[in-house]
Amino acid sequence: MEKNVILKYRRLLKTRRFRLGVNSSLKDTFFIIAGIFSAAFGLESFLLPNRFIDGGATGISLLVSEVSNVSLALLIILVNIPFLILGFRVIGRQFTIKAVLAILGLALVLTLVEFPEVTEDRLLVAVFGGFFLGAGIGLSIRGGGVLDGTEVLAIFLSRKLGVTIGDVIILINIIIFLAAAYLLSIETALYSMLTYLAASKTLDFVVEGIEEYTGVTIISPKSEEIRHMVTEKMGRGLTIYKASGGYGREGERNEYDVIYTVITRLEIRKLNMELTKIDPQAFVVMNSINDTRGGMVKKRKPL
Repeated sequence: MEKNVILKYRRLLKTRRFRLGVNSSLKDTFFIIAGIFSAAFGLESFLLPNRFIDGGATGISLLVSEVSNVSLALLIILVNIPFLILGFRVIGRQFTIKAVLAILGLALVLTLVEFPEVTEDRLLVAVFGGFFLGAGIGLSIRGGGVLDGTEVLAIFLSRKLGVTIGDVIILINIIIFLAAAYLLSIETALYSMLTYLAASKTLDFVVEGIEEYTGVTIISPKSEEIRHMVTEKMGRGLTIYKASGGYGREGERNEYDVIYTVITRLEIRKLNMELTKIDPQAFVVMNSINDTRGGMVKKRKPL
């Protein structure tokens, strides 16, 4: 009897894992396909007709396409090949497979699908071209792939040189935009920088979502009142740490509770106002959080 129960449990567990795997694969496929069409629309309807470029591998492909007769679809594949090889070494096989499929899909859509030119207004082209391109890259990242391999190189160089990923990306894009100013024009390079800014902000929005989370650490002698405020008025869960502090030459020690909670950036002002009512001298540390999972992260309705 016990053996049958164990076998049944294992079958249910296996079935559940299979369903989760299928759902995850379908979700990733949807994100990647949506990202491909969004990026292709941004490129063909905005950037290409007006000779604008972006940063990263896509920017390199656009720039080379403008100064040569090579098609953009082919260049996107060729320029990303070194980054994909590096991605296989740095990140792993599954990521590389999805990235290859995403980049090949983008090249295929650029070749087979014709998108109409939407506008000739250079400011609108820069902003909305960057928006759709950034949304496409962000959606592909949500699906576990990538349409632009520059970040793979940035991760690799950051590990080798001890610099941040952001610094590497900025350096790469400075070189690209300087080349654009020399080969195309300074005005085009400036508009292309607007395109890059719009794309990068849209990418962050798509990847991180509207509810960008902030971790908040609160130290106060009125921790019990603050705990009640966070759980009841803010509708958030929290964690309480037992800690001891020290300051001054004597290293005076005292025991206190440390409250840690996670809120959205839209709730920061409300939290600060409520903290001021309880303890204006409370020590508060806030830091941005890229992603969260598990626990009571989503807001519940206060009682």
